[in-house]
Amino acid sequence: METQQHSLRTEKGSTYLKVHSKYNYYLLISIVFGGFFIFGLSENIKGPAIPVLQNQLQLSQSQIGILLALNSLGYLLACSFTSALSNKIGIRWTGIIAFLSMALAGVLIYLSVNYATLSASFFLLYIGNGVLEIGLGIMAARIFKKNTGTMMNLSHFFYGLSSTVAPTIAASIMGWHVFGEEIGWKGMYLFVLLFSLLPIIPSVAGKFPEETHEIEKTTSYRSLIRDPVAWLIVAVLSFGVVSELAVGSWLVQFLVKAYRWNIQDASRMLSMFFLFFMLARLFLGAVTDKIGFTLSIIIASAFSGICSLAAILTGEKGAILFAISGVGIALIYPTVMALLAKRYPKGTGSAITFTVTLMGIASVIGNLIIGFIIDLVSKMFKGVNGAVNEVVGLQAGYGFIAALALLCSVCSLILYIILKKKNELI
Repeated sequence: METQQHSLRTEKGSTYLKVHSKYNYYLLISIVFGGFFIFGLSENIKGPAIPVLQNQLQLSQSQIGILLALNSLGYLLACSFTSALSNKIGIRWTGIIAFLSMALAGVLIYLSVNYATLSASFFLLYIGNGVLEIGLGIMAARIFKKNTGTMMNLSHFFYGLSSTVAPTIAASIMGWHVFGEEIGWKGMYLFVLLFSLLPIIPSVAGKFPEETHEIEKTTSYRSLIRDPVAWLIVAVLSFGVVSELAVGSWLVQFLVKAYRWNIQDASRMLSMFFLFFMLARLFLGAVTDKIGFTLSIIIASAFSGICSLAAILTGEKGAILFAISGVGIALIYPTVMALLAKRYPKGTGSAITFTVTLMGIASVIGNLIIGFIIDLVSKMFKGVNGAVNEVVGLQAGYGFIAALALLCSVCSLILYIILKKKNELI
Protein backbone atom coordinates (compact mmCIF):
# COMPACT_ATOMS: atom_id res chain seq x y z
CA MET A 1 0.00 0.00 0.00
CA GLU A 2 2.78 2.45 0.98
CA THR A 3 4.70 1.53 -2.17
CA GLN A 4 1.61 2.26 -4.29
CA GLN A 5 1.08 5.66 -2.59
CA HIS A 6 4.75 6.52 -3.04
CA SER A 7 4.49 5.60 -6.73
CA LEU A 8 1.43 7.85 -7.14
CA ARG A 9 3.20 10.75 -5.41
CA THR A 10 6.26 10.26 -7.65
CA GLU A 11 4.07 10.20 -10.77
CA LYS A 12 2.22 13.37 -9.67
CA GLY A 13 5.52 15.08 -8.92
CA SER A 14 6.91 14.12 -12.32
CA THR A 15 3.77 15.41 -14.07
CA TYR A 16 3.95 18.67 -12.11
CA LEU A 17 7.59 19.18 -13.10
CA LYS A 18 6.79 18.55 -16.76
CA VAL A 19 3.86 20.98 -16.72
CA HIS A 20 5.90 23.56 -14.80
CA SER A 21 8.84 23.14 -17.20
CA LYS A 22 6.54 23.56 -20.21
CA TYR A 23 4.90 26.64 -18.66
CA ASN A 24 8.33 28.14 -17.95
CA TYR A 25 9.43 27.45 -21.55
CA TYR A 26 6.40 29.35 -22.85
CA LEU A 27 7.24 32.25 -20.52
CA LEU A 28 10.78 32.40 -21.88
CA ILE A 29 9.53 32.17 -25.48
CA SER A 30 7.18 35.10 -24.82
CA ILE A 31 10.16 37.19 -23.66
CA VAL A 32 12.21 36.41 -26.78
CA PHE A 33 9.38 36.80 -29.29
CA GLY A 34 7.93 39.82 -27.48
CA GLY A 35 11.40 41.35 -27.13
CA PHE A 36 12.10 41.04 -30.86
CA PHE A 37 8.66 42.47 -31.67
CA ILE A 38 9.23 45.53 -29.45
CA PHE A 39 12.78 45.89 -30.76
CA GLY A 40 11.42 46.12 -34.32
CA LEU A 41 8.84 48.71 -33.27
CA SER A 42 11.31 50.92 -31.41
CA GLU A 43 13.80 50.82 -34.30
CA ASN A 44 11.38 51.63 -37.10
CA ILE A 45 8.83 54.13 -35.79
CA LYS A 46 11.35 56.90 -36.47
CA GLY A 47 10.66 57.01 -40.23
CA PRO A 48 7.35 58.94 -40.00
CA ALA A 49 8.54 60.96 -36.99
CA ILE A 50 11.72 62.42 -38.53
CA PRO A 51 10.10 64.77 -41.11
CA VAL A 52 7.71 66.11 -38.45
CA LEU A 53 10.29 66.63 -35.70
CA GLN A 54 12.65 68.16 -38.25
CA ASN A 55 10.05 70.81 -39.13
CA GLN A 56 9.11 71.48 -35.50
CA LEU A 57 12.68 71.84 -34.28
CA GLN A 58 13.93 73.49 -37.51
CA LEU A 59 16.74 70.96 -38.00
CA SER A 60 19.02 70.66 -41.03
CA GLN A 61 19.64 67.35 -42.82
CA SER A 62 23.12 67.31 -41.26
CA GLN A 63 21.61 67.56 -37.77
CA ILE A 64 19.30 64.65 -38.60
CA GLY A 65 22.36 62.73 -39.76
CA ILE A 66 24.11 63.50 -36.45
CA LEU A 67 20.99 62.39 -34.54
CA LEU A 68 20.95 59.07 -36.38
CA ALA A 69 24.71 58.69 -35.93
CA LEU A 70 24.24 59.09 -32.16
CA ASN A 71 21.74 56.24 -32.36
CA SER A 72 24.40 54.04 -33.97
CA LEU A 73 26.93 55.20 -31.38
CA GLY A 74 24.57 54.14 -28.58
CA TYR A 75 24.22 50.72 -30.20
CA LEU A 76 28.01 50.49 -30.56
CA LEU A 77 28.46 51.34 -26.88
CA ALA A 78 26.00 48.59 -25.95
CA CYS A 79 28.08 46.09 -27.97
CA SER A 80 31.07 46.84 -25.75
CA PHE A 81 29.51 46.00 -22.38
CA THR A 82 26.37 43.84 -22.79
CA SER A 83 28.19 40.51 -22.78
CA ALA A 84 30.13 41.45 -19.62
CA LEU A 85 26.95 42.81 -18.02
CA SER A 86 25.14 39.55 -18.73
CA ASN A 87 27.97 37.54 -17.13
CA LYS A 88 27.95 39.78 -14.05
CA ILE A 89 24.23 40.23 -13.27
CA GLY A 90 22.64 37.47 -15.35
CA ILE A 91 20.61 37.50 -18.55
CA ARG A 92 17.32 38.08 -16.66
CA TRP A 93 18.40 41.45 -15.25
CA THR A 94 20.21 42.41 -18.45
CA GLY A 95 16.91 42.07 -20.33
CA ILE A 96 14.95 43.92 -17.65
CA ILE A 97 17.45 46.82 -17.71
CA ALA A 98 17.11 47.01 -21.51
CA PHE A 99 13.29 47.15 -21.34
CA LEU A 100 13.34 49.74 -18.54
CA SER A 101 15.83 51.99 -20.34
CA MET A 102 13.69 51.93 -23.50
CA ALA A 103 10.56 52.90 -21.55
CA LEU A 104 12.51 55.67 -19.78
CA ALA A 105 13.76 56.92 -23.15
CA GLY A 106 10.13 57.20 -24.28
CA VAL A 107 9.36 59.44 -21.30
CA LEU A 108 12.46 61.59 -21.95
CA ILE A 109 11.64 61.94 -25.67
CA TYR A 110 8.15 63.13 -24.67
CA LEU A 111 9.68 65.69 -22.29
CA SER A 112 12.43 66.85 -24.68
CA VAL A 113 12.34 70.56 -25.50
CA ASN A 114 15.24 71.02 -27.94
CA TYR A 115 17.75 69.23 -30.17
CA ALA A 116 20.19 68.54 -27.31
CA THR A 117 17.62 66.87 -25.02
CA LEU A 118 16.14 64.94 -27.95
CA SER A 119 19.60 63.67 -28.97
CA ALA A 120 20.34 62.53 -25.41
CA SER A 121 16.97 60.73 -25.23
CA PHE A 122 17.54 58.95 -28.56
CA PHE A 123 21.05 58.00 -27.43
CA LEU A 124 19.59 56.30 -24.33
CA LEU A 125 16.96 54.56 -26.45
CA TYR A 126 19.57 53.04 -28.72
CA ILE A 127 21.74 51.93 -25.84
CA GLY A 128 18.64 50.08 -24.63
CA ASN A 129 18.05 48.70 -28.14
CA GLY A 130 21.64 47.48 -28.37
CA VAL A 131 21.53 45.79 -24.96
CA LEU A 132 18.19 44.22 -25.89
CA GLU A 133 19.35 42.85 -29.25
CA ILE A 134 22.52 41.29 -27.84
CA GLY A 135 20.70 40.13 -24.70
CA LEU A 136 17.97 38.45 -26.77
CA GLY A 137 20.64 36.70 -28.83
CA ILE A 138 22.27 35.29 -25.69
CA MET A 139 18.87 34.41 -24.23
CA ALA A 140 17.70 32.63 -27.38
CA ALA A 141 20.93 30.62 -27.63
CA ARG A 142 20.36 29.26 -24.10
CA ILE A 143 16.62 28.61 -24.46
CA PHE A 144 16.40 27.09 -27.95
CA LYS A 145 18.47 23.95 -27.52
CA LYS A 146 16.19 22.00 -29.89
CA ASN A 147 15.19 23.13 -33.39
CA THR A 148 17.53 26.07 -32.92
CA GLY A 149 17.50 27.23 -36.55
CA THR A 150 13.72 27.15 -36.80
CA MET A 151 13.24 29.01 -33.54
CA MET A 152 15.85 31.63 -34.39
CA ASN A 153 14.18 32.29 -37.74
CA LEU A 154 10.81 32.53 -36.00
CA SER A 155 12.27 35.04 -33.53
CA HIS A 156 13.52 37.27 -36.35
CA PHE A 157 10.14 36.89 -38.04
CA PHE A 158 8.64 38.82 -35.10
CA TYR A 159 11.24 41.56 -35.62
CA GLY A 160 10.31 41.69 -39.30
CA LEU A 161 6.60 41.66 -38.50
CA SER A 162 6.82 44.64 -36.13
CA SER A 163 9.17 46.46 -38.53
CA THR A 164 6.54 46.02 -41.26
CA VAL A 165 3.70 47.55 -39.25
CA ALA A 166 5.78 50.10 -37.26
CA PRO A 167 5.80 52.98 -39.79
CA THR A 168 2.06 52.73 -40.46
CA ILE A 169 1.24 52.41 -36.76
CA ALA A 170 3.51 55.37 -35.91
CA ALA A 171 1.93 57.59 -38.58
CA SER A 172 -1.56 56.65 -37.36
CA ILE A 173 -0.81 57.27 -33.66
CA MET A 174 0.74 60.65 -34.44
CA GLY A 175 -2.67 61.74 -35.73
CA TRP A 176 -4.63 60.65 -32.64
CA HIS A 177 -6.27 63.33 -30.50
CA VAL A 178 -6.28 63.20 -26.69
CA PHE A 179 -7.98 65.94 -24.64
CA GLY A 180 -8.48 67.90 -27.84
CA GLU A 181 -4.79 67.92 -28.80
CA GLU A 182 -2.91 65.83 -31.35
CA ILE A 183 -0.53 63.28 -29.81
CA GLY A 184 2.21 64.09 -32.34
CA TRP A 185 5.60 62.40 -32.60
CA LYS A 186 6.46 62.86 -28.90
CA GLY A 187 3.26 61.21 -27.69
CA MET A 188 3.69 58.44 -30.26
CA TYR A 189 7.17 57.59 -28.95
CA LEU A 190 5.91 57.59 -25.36
CA PHE A 191 2.91 55.37 -26.19
CA VAL A 192 4.91 52.81 -28.18
CA LEU A 193 7.94 52.61 -25.88
CA LEU A 194 5.83 52.07 -22.75
CA PHE A 195 5.01 48.65 -24.24
CA SER A 196 8.63 47.79 -23.40
CA LEU A 197 7.46 47.28 -19.83
CA LEU A 198 5.26 44.28 -20.74
CA PRO A 199 8.06 41.67 -21.22
CA ILE A 200 9.35 42.51 -17.73
CA ILE A 201 6.40 40.51 -16.27
CA PRO A 202 7.44 37.12 -17.74
CA SER A 203 11.11 38.09 -17.14
CA VAL A 204 10.46 38.27 -13.39
CA ALA A 205 8.28 35.14 -13.35
CA GLY A 206 10.40 32.91 -15.59
CA LYS A 207 13.30 30.65 -14.61
CA PHE A 208 16.25 31.17 -16.95
CA PRO A 209 18.66 28.36 -17.87
CA GLU A 210 22.16 28.74 -16.51
CA GLU A 211 25.03 29.33 -18.89
CA THR A 212 27.25 26.33 -19.55
CA HIS A 213 30.97 27.04 -19.78
CA GLU A 214 32.95 24.95 -22.20
CA ILE A 215 36.71 25.04 -22.69
CA GLU A 216 37.25 25.96 -26.31
CA LYS A 217 40.16 27.20 -28.40
CA THR A 218 38.90 30.54 -29.65
CA THR A 219 40.01 32.75 -32.51
CA SER A 220 42.08 35.66 -31.17
CA TYR A 221 41.46 39.29 -32.12
CA ARG A 222 45.12 39.49 -33.18
CA SER A 223 44.62 36.74 -35.76
CA LEU A 224 41.44 38.44 -37.02
CA ILE A 225 43.23 41.77 -37.44
CA ARG A 226 45.89 40.03 -39.56
CA ASP A 227 43.33 38.14 -41.65
CA PRO A 228 42.38 40.01 -44.88
CA VAL A 229 39.29 37.81 -45.22
CA ALA A 230 38.06 39.01 -41.82
CA TRP A 231 38.39 42.64 -42.96
CA LEU A 232 36.56 41.90 -46.20
CA ILE A 233 33.71 40.36 -44.19
CA VAL A 234 33.66 43.53 -42.06
CA ALA A 235 33.37 45.62 -45.24
CA VAL A 236 30.60 43.40 -46.63
CA LEU A 237 28.55 43.58 -43.43
CA SER A 238 29.18 47.31 -42.90
CA PHE A 239 28.13 48.38 -46.41
CA GLY A 240 25.12 46.06 -46.33
CA VAL A 241 23.83 46.93 -42.88
CA VAL A 242 24.38 50.70 -43.22
CA SER A 243 22.37 50.54 -46.45
CA GLU A 244 19.64 48.51 -44.69
CA LEU A 245 19.36 50.82 -41.67
CA ALA A 246 19.49 53.94 -43.84
CA VAL A 247 16.30 52.92 -45.63
CA GLY A 248 14.39 52.88 -42.34
CA SER A 249 15.77 56.30 -41.48
CA TRP A 250 15.57 58.13 -44.82
CA LEU A 251 12.89 56.57 -47.09
CA VAL A 252 9.92 58.41 -45.57
CA GLN A 253 11.95 61.62 -45.57
CA PHE A 254 12.77 61.11 -49.25
CA LEU A 255 9.18 60.41 -50.35
CA VAL A 256 7.75 63.33 -48.34
CA LYS A 257 10.31 65.91 -49.46
CA ALA A 258 11.04 64.75 -53.04
CA TYR A 259 7.58 63.57 -54.16
CA ARG A 260 5.39 65.58 -51.75
CA TRP A 261 3.76 62.42 -50.39
CA ASN A 262 1.92 62.69 -47.09
CA ILE A 263 3.33 60.93 -44.02
CA GLN A 264 0.74 58.12 -44.16
CA ASP A 265 1.46 57.13 -47.78
CA ALA A 266 5.23 57.38 -47.29
CA SER A 267 4.97 55.26 -44.14
CA ARG A 268 3.00 52.62 -46.02
CA MET A 269 5.80 52.40 -48.58
CA LEU A 270 8.32 51.88 -45.76
CA SER A 271 6.03 49.18 -44.38
CA MET A 272 6.06 47.54 -47.83
CA PHE A 273 9.87 47.56 -47.71
CA PHE A 274 9.82 45.73 -44.39
CA LEU A 275 7.16 43.32 -45.69
CA PHE A 276 9.45 42.27 -48.55
CA PHE A 277 12.32 42.26 -46.05
CA MET A 278 10.44 39.94 -43.66
CA LEU A 279 9.24 37.54 -46.36
CA ALA A 280 12.74 37.27 -47.85
CA ARG A 281 14.22 36.24 -44.51
CA LEU A 282 11.39 33.78 -43.97
CA PHE A 283 11.43 32.06 -47.38
CA LEU A 284 14.84 32.63 -49.01
CA GLY A 285 17.10 31.44 -46.19
CA ALA A 286 17.19 27.94 -47.68
CA VAL A 287 18.44 29.36 -51.00
CA THR A 288 21.62 30.66 -49.34
CA ASP A 289 22.43 27.13 -48.14
CA LYS A 290 21.99 25.74 -51.65
CA ILE A 291 24.04 28.24 -53.69
CA GLY A 292 26.54 29.24 -50.99
CA PHE A 293 26.75 32.16 -48.56
CA THR A 294 29.24 34.34 -50.46
CA LEU A 295 27.46 34.01 -53.81
CA SER A 296 24.13 34.72 -52.09
CA ILE A 297 25.45 38.02 -50.69
CA ILE A 298 26.83 39.04 -54.12
CA ILE A 299 23.44 38.52 -55.77
CA ALA A 300 21.29 39.89 -52.92
CA SER A 301 23.24 43.13 -52.38
CA ALA A 302 23.52 43.81 -56.13
CA PHE A 303 19.77 43.30 -56.51
CA SER A 304 19.07 45.76 -53.69
CA GLY A 305 21.43 48.42 -55.06
CA ILE A 306 20.06 48.13 -58.61
CA CYS A 307 16.45 48.38 -57.36
CA SER A 308 17.23 51.53 -55.35
CA LEU A 309 19.06 53.20 -58.25
CA ALA A 310 16.25 52.28 -60.66
CA ALA A 311 13.71 53.75 -58.23
CA ILE A 312 15.59 57.08 -58.18
CA LEU A 313 16.08 57.20 -61.97
CA THR A 314 12.46 56.31 -62.84
CA GLY A 315 11.05 58.89 -60.43
CA GLU A 316 7.78 58.67 -58.54
CA LYS A 317 6.30 55.98 -60.80
CA GLY A 318 9.11 53.63 -59.78
CA ALA A 319 8.74 54.19 -56.03
CA ILE A 320 7.66 50.57 -55.45
CA LEU A 321 11.24 49.55 -56.31
CA PHE A 322 12.35 51.13 -53.02
CA ALA A 323 10.20 48.53 -51.24
CA ILE A 324 11.28 45.63 -53.49
CA SER A 325 14.93 46.38 -52.66
CA GLY A 326 14.16 44.93 -49.21
CA VAL A 327 14.23 41.43 -50.73
CA GLY A 328 17.97 41.68 -51.33
CA ILE A 329 19.12 43.71 -48.36
CA ALA A 330 17.28 41.38 -45.92
CA LEU A 331 19.59 38.43 -46.61
CA ILE A 332 22.91 40.17 -45.95
CA TYR A 333 23.05 40.26 -42.13
CA PRO A 334 21.93 36.67 -41.37
CA THR A 335 24.02 35.26 -44.24
CA VAL A 336 27.17 37.03 -43.01
CA MET A 337 26.49 35.66 -39.51
CA ALA A 338 26.22 32.16 -40.99
CA LEU A 339 29.44 32.73 -42.96
CA LEU A 340 31.28 33.76 -39.78
CA ALA A 341 30.02 30.68 -37.95
CA LYS A 342 31.26 28.41 -40.75
CA ARG A 343 34.64 30.10 -41.25
CA TYR A 344 35.43 30.51 -37.53
CA PRO A 345 33.70 27.48 -35.93
CA LYS A 346 35.92 27.56 -32.81
CA GLY A 347 35.85 31.31 -32.37
CA THR A 348 32.48 32.44 -33.68
CA GLY A 349 31.87 34.71 -30.67
CA SER A 350 35.15 36.58 -31.15
CA ALA A 351 34.59 36.85 -34.90
CA ILE A 352 31.06 38.22 -34.48
CA THR A 353 32.14 40.71 -31.78
CA PHE A 354 35.03 41.92 -33.97
CA THR A 355 32.82 42.26 -37.06
CA VAL A 356 29.74 43.80 -35.40
CA THR A 357 31.80 46.35 -33.43
CA LEU A 358 33.50 47.63 -36.58
CA MET A 359 30.13 47.57 -38.36
CA GLY A 360 28.80 49.83 -35.59
CA ILE A 361 31.56 52.35 -36.25
CA ALA A 362 30.68 52.26 -39.97
CA SER A 363 27.00 52.88 -39.09
CA VAL A 364 27.92 56.05 -37.18
CA ILE A 365 30.02 57.34 -40.10
CA GLY A 366 27.43 56.26 -42.70
CA ASN A 367 24.54 58.22 -41.19
CA LEU A 368 26.73 61.31 -40.85
CA ILE A 369 27.82 61.09 -44.50
CA ILE A 370 24.24 60.69 -45.81
CA GLY A 371 23.05 63.79 -43.95
CA PHE A 372 26.00 65.88 -45.11
CA ILE A 373 25.65 64.68 -48.73
CA ILE A 374 22.00 65.79 -48.81
CA ASP A 375 22.85 69.24 -47.40
CA LEU A 376 25.94 69.73 -49.59
CA VAL A 377 24.32 68.70 -52.89
CA SER A 378 21.15 70.68 -52.08
CA LYS A 379 23.26 73.85 -51.73
CA MET A 380 25.33 73.12 -54.84
CA PHE A 381 22.32 72.67 -57.15
CA LYS A 382 20.09 75.61 -56.34
CA GLY A 383 16.73 76.23 -58.00
CA VAL A 384 15.90 78.98 -60.48
CA ASN A 385 15.09 81.44 -57.69
CA GLY A 386 18.30 80.67 -55.82
CA ALA A 387 16.56 78.48 -53.23
CA VAL A 388 18.18 75.31 -51.97
CA ASN A 389 17.26 72.33 -54.20
CA GLU A 390 16.53 69.74 -51.54
CA VAL A 391 15.09 67.23 -54.02
CA VAL A 392 18.44 66.82 -55.81
CA GLY A 393 20.16 66.55 -52.43
CA LEU A 394 17.80 63.80 -51.33
CA GLN A 395 18.33 61.94 -54.60
CA ALA A 396 22.09 62.14 -54.05
CA GLY A 397 21.72 60.94 -50.45
CA TYR A 398 19.55 58.00 -51.45
CA GLY A 399 21.91 57.30 -54.36
CA PHE A 400 24.66 56.93 -51.77
CA ILE A 401 22.49 54.37 -49.93
CA ALA A 402 22.13 52.41 -53.20
CA ALA A 403 25.89 52.71 -53.81
CA LEU A 404 26.58 51.15 -50.39
CA ALA A 405 24.58 48.06 -51.41
CA LEU A 406 26.53 47.85 -54.66
CA LEU A 407 29.83 48.23 -52.77
CA CYS A 408 28.69 45.36 -50.55
CA SER A 409 28.28 43.25 -53.69
CA VAL A 410 31.73 44.26 -55.02
CA CYS A 411 33.43 43.39 -51.70
CA SER A 412 31.55 40.08 -51.67
CA LEU A 413 32.81 39.34 -55.18
CA ILE A 414 36.42 40.02 -54.08
CA LEU A 415 35.81 37.77 -51.05
CA TYR A 416 34.42 35.07 -53.36
CA ILE A 417 37.54 35.19 -55.59
CA ILE A 418 39.95 35.03 -52.62
CA LEU A 419 38.13 32.15 -50.93
CA LYS A 420 37.87 30.24 -54.20
CA LYS A 421 41.63 30.56 -54.80
CA LYS A 422 42.26 29.22 -51.29
CA ASN A 423 39.69 26.45 -51.85
CA GLU A 424 37.83 27.77 -48.77
CA LEU A 425 34.63 28.89 -50.48
CA ILE A 426 31.61 28.85 -48.19
